[in-house]
Amino acid sequence: MTERQQQHRLGRGAGVAAGVLCVCLAGSGCVAESGAAVGDSRDGSAVQVVRRAADVLVGARSSQARTSMEMATGGTRVTIRGEGVYDFRKQRGRLKVLLPQDPAGATAQRPIMELLAPGALFMKNRGAGVPADKWVRVDTRSLSDGNLVTGGATDPYAAAEVLRGARTASYVGETDVAGTAVRHYRGTADLGVAAREASEGNSDALAAAAKGFATSEVPFDVYLDEDGRIRKVRHRFSFVNGQQKDAVAVASTTLLYDFGAPVDVRLPDGDDIYAGKIAEE
Repeated sequence: MTERQQQHRLGRGAGVAAGVLCVCLAGSGCVAESGAAVGDSRDGSAVQVVRRAADVLVGARSSQARTSMEMATGGTRVTIRGEGVYDFRKQRGRLKVLLPQDPAGATAQRPIMELLAPGALFMKNRGAGVPADKWVRVDTRSLSDGNLVTGGATDPYAAAEVLRGARTASYVGETDVAGTAVRHYRGTADLGVAAREASEGNSDALAAAAKGFATSEVPFDVYLDEDGRIRKVRHRFSFVNGQQKDAVAVASTTLLYDFGAPVDVRLPDGDDIYAGKIAEE
């Protein structure tokens, strides 16, 4: 494949990824090895506890994940849900993403299969004209939101690495997430700081998001178990979508459970990646 063909494929792929968001808005009318102790704001450690949550996940190796992305603009609100597994050491994951029904109540589209990897997103069942057995590859560093939003689900490890940019954090209290006792922290992260502190696999994507969002400040709520592992994290993003006049408000929630679960994510071979034209939907 020539360099020009590769650039064409990446450009098309970025359009398809953005389509996961745009088609929804339009269709709606518009065991851990770390053992890190968990502190709280009473000893002034809340920010540091939150910032190292991503490292604790690497020690946990892997988990199952559920995602939810709620988007609102101009009175329109849609929710996209996903479910799958993630390997925090390899920074690879697999999600099945479900789009919502259209306003007429028609059956939702086929699930979009997504494979997550450092710097790349692979999607199947997304994009008119793409053969059913082919994947579309997107360079996430080319997306203005670093694929925190436009894939319809936030990469679980990227969601954790956003917290490396925590500017403020306060301990809210103890609560429960899916039967697990957790400590709840609330604060604000800076995407620019997160990009500088992130792993090589996410630094460029987060840097793109810091420039592409309406603001680099990201309010968050995170729930950590007794080992410091993220059980739930919720971010609130704001960005300007080219098809919308007003900023789009996005609330992205990631739930992690069954730590140490087996994960085998195999990325597509070159022959399985679609390089042709993707029709407009």
